[in-house]
Amino acid sequence: MKNRIVSSFVLLTMTLMTASVQSAQVRLKSIATVKGVRENQLIGYGLVSGLQRSGDTQRVLSTLQSITNMLMQFGVKITPDEIRTQNVAAVMVTANLPPLLKSGDKIDVTVSSIGDARSLQGGELLMTPLQGPDGQVYAVAQGALAVGGYSEGTDEIPLVQVNNTTTARVPDGALVEREVPSSYVDNDTISILLEHPDFGQASIVMQAVNQQFGDQVAKAVDGGQIDVKIPNNYRDNVVDFVAAVEDTTVMTDSPSNRVVVNERTGTVVLGQDVRIDAVAVAHGNLRLVVRDTTQVTRDAVFGKDELTHSTTIMTTDEGKKGNLVLLPEGASLMDLVEAVNAVGGTPRDLISILQAVKAEGALHAELEII
Repeated sequence: MKNRIVSSFVLLTMTLMTASVQSAQVRLKSIATVKGVRENQLIGYGLVSGLQRSGDTQRVLSTLQSITNMLMQFGVKITPDEIRTQNVAAVMVTANLPPLLKSGDKIDVTVSSIGDARSLQGGELLMTPLQGPDGQVYAVAQGALAVGGYSEGTDEIPLVQVNNTTTARVPDGALVEREVPSSYVDNDTISILLEHPDFGQASIVMQAVNQQFGDQVAKAVDGGQIDVKIPNNYRDNVVDFVAAVEDTTVMTDSPSNRVVVNERTGTVVLGQDVRIDAVAVAHGNLRLVVRDTTQVTRDAVFGKDELTHSTTIMTTDEGKKGNLVLLPEGASLMDLVEAVNAVGGTPRDLISILQAVKAEGALHAELEII
């Protein structure tokens, strides 16, 4: 029996308004970043041990060679032909190194199998150096894996498998060993980069910064970059100036909410008041229509007009043609969850729809895949 979608979701807020998206006041740091302060991607090759005969088979020669090389470092001499184990899997380890981290800080890592391992459940990631694009080692990862699923069965065919078991995460699994130098001041100027470039938004940000720190301090280079001169009274403390700029209040209609999707486990975390513009999506055999209607009625006693707002969700069977998901402008993601749930859809159906809606530009939130 399919689990209901609502039970598979973690909702940070359960009360979502159904009004249309309007401009709002937000801090500049929620819609922009400082040039030079950015994440860096890391990658490494490693081994996961401790698997219950669900690791790579003898056909994966690279894993056997890796085990041989590792054991030789501890004085154990053995050839790949002499290894008979399925408790080890070769994996790629990836991570994002946030800006301004120092040596000794911890970051999360993602581990994914590159051989024919059936499951990484119960495994332990062995010490793995993580390199940047320049070939330098910036972090070292090690620790127990957190797999968002499980599989049980024979060596050949799992009898039961839930979610993806060949990809896992290690929370705080890597120690930063090398700091990434960040330079965000150029000729007494910092540059603000909008996450969603827009000429109108760039002009609004420029005016807000100038109003806060004085005329001619900020200048919009284009729709995505605003250069800000450091005032004389902040020359000795640039950090305070950057913090004050990021804390500047600006008007925006850009998305400041976030939707986090874990496709391996079918989990979606919704932020507060996430909105969708008018959009039509066809997805597999699912058909649902969500309509917003606003009626004007006159109060018989006081003679005043009142607006009555309602949302109607219509669903049909999977076998009917013309499967359609129709969302009016201003609908919330909760409407979409309820509609997909009404037709017996799965969390993965909703994830696919969210990705399509985001690609269309109709989702008023950041979509983050983890």
